[in-house]
Amino acid sequence: METIDVEDYAWNIRVRQLTIDDYEALVEMQEKCFPGMEPWSRAQIESQLEIFPQGQLCIECDGKLAASSSSLILEYDPKMDWHNWKSVADSGYIRNHKPKGDTLYGIEIMVDPEYRGMKLSRRLYEARKQVCRERNLARMIIAGRLPGYAEHAAEISAREYIERVMDKSLYDQVLTAQISNGFALQGLIPDYLPSDTASCGYATFLEWRNLDYKAGAKRRFHHPIEPIRICVVQYEMRAIKSFDEFAQQCEFFLDVASDYHCDFVLFPELFTTQLLSCVQATRPGLAARQLANFTPEYLEFFSEMSVKYNVNVIGGSHFVVEQDALYNIAYLFHRDGQISKQYKIHITPSERKWWGVTPGDKVEVFDTDCGRIAIQICYDIEFPELSRIASQKGAEIIFVPFNTDTRHGYLRVRHCAMARCVENHFYVAISGCTGNLPFVENADIHYAQSGIFTPADVEFARDAVAAECNPNAETVIIHDVDLEQLRIHRESGSVQNWKDRRTELYRVAYTEDGKRYEV
Repeated sequence: METIDVEDYAWNIRVRQLTIDDYEALVEMQEKCFPGMEPWSRAQIESQLEIFPQGQLCIECDGKLAASSSSLILEYDPKMDWHNWKSVADSGYIRNHKPKGDTLYGIEIMVDPEYRGMKLSRRLYEARKQVCRERNLARMIIAGRLPGYAEHAAEISAREYIERVMDKSLYDQVLTAQISNGFALQGLIPDYLPSDTASCGYATFLEWRNLDYKAGAKRRFHHPIEPIRICVVQYEMRAIKSFDEFAQQCEFFLDVASDYHCDFVLFPELFTTQLLSCVQATRPGLAARQLANFTPEYLEFFSEMSVKYNVNVIGGSHFVVEQDALYNIAYLFHRDGQISKQYKIHITPSERKWWGVTPGDKVEVFDTDCGRIAIQICYDIEFPELSRIASQKGAEIIFVPFNTDTRHGYLRVRHCAMARCVENHFYVAISGCTGNLPFVENADIHYAQSGIFTPADVEFARDAVAAECNPNAETVIIHDVDLEQLRIHRESGSVQNWKDRRTELYRVAYTEDGKRYEV
């Protein structure tokens, strides 16, 4: 079997500034999103881009315009006619934009119907929030449509509709998304857009407060915390009938991670062996290669899910056949659609005996939107040299998908993961399987207690355990880790293991791409 090109399964999601070259596609999208409403004129878009280009944003998906937003900066005045978008936004020309103002006003966000359900509006709201932080703006104000109200207008008032959306008894595709993105409801606006029949002309008045705002500051206030939210999945193995059933279980956890606005979600090593329960039983070596036949579906599914749920996914690990050799590979599905991979480097005796796995030969460190990370698959975390190399390459978080059948095996992973935190001043997250797969040889029983570990010092969690699952129960843990705290610890911790290495006595030497390196 030829090596699979992950680019065939990758997406290309890019948040960028709008340009005038996007105008035709923008109007086409606007007509699909708001049928019957007058679209932006070229003169309006040219004016927006000339006056405040940083506030005009869009999302490109595989080269196609998929979503957009427009905004301007104003000086907050509670007496301003906020309910009148034409007055507030200068009828879309934004000639009233005030670069030294304190409030970002969002004129419009739209998502092409073809791309709805992929949480693209969240990406745009996050980009707007970043504009607020970078420019030290106190707040963002928006007026939101109520596209679901027309279906209920005969039975309830607009106020009652909003109250039901707020208490979750009704769903509105716009208001529900805005509330989940941190906006607070401030009021109801009648006759906002009379031509918006789906909203019966109504809109909501919403506000998001920038907690990093510093009154009187000339530049952005840099918050001293850089939190990264990690979701670790402790996954229960059980017999299934199809790949679709496997995908349904995985998507449940991805949805949970997305609801909690996680940056990473970690699945266990070889949890895809669950798929062996829905194929014809055979000897282990052949079964592993049968499992590799699911690779295209696996790559397509997780690539789409990482984009849809806006979360970086470490998709556990999976058996892949390349050039007739069987590898155990962990894939990183970036939320911008890219795909990266790490081959398992150290193969356990049972992997060699039962499956005939071939080892990889390179420690990868991946750039993500939340810093540099590395992946060490199960047995690899038990070799400190690999973590030294990853640390030298700039990794700050190590993700360890593991799969153990006994508590002894799990403890080897846990203790070594905690040691790597102390030695290299980084965080380590481990994720394992529970449950049973009867009649699947070498994957029939599982033991796990997944967790997130820290360096052992006063500023971190007690016992150096940030979060930990109950043993052998299907669940998730979600926890924030702080990269700035990690950098401070490396410089001034009670012990400084990285700095205090005696490199004149010992070093880690390794070969990579034909070249020799030392750490």
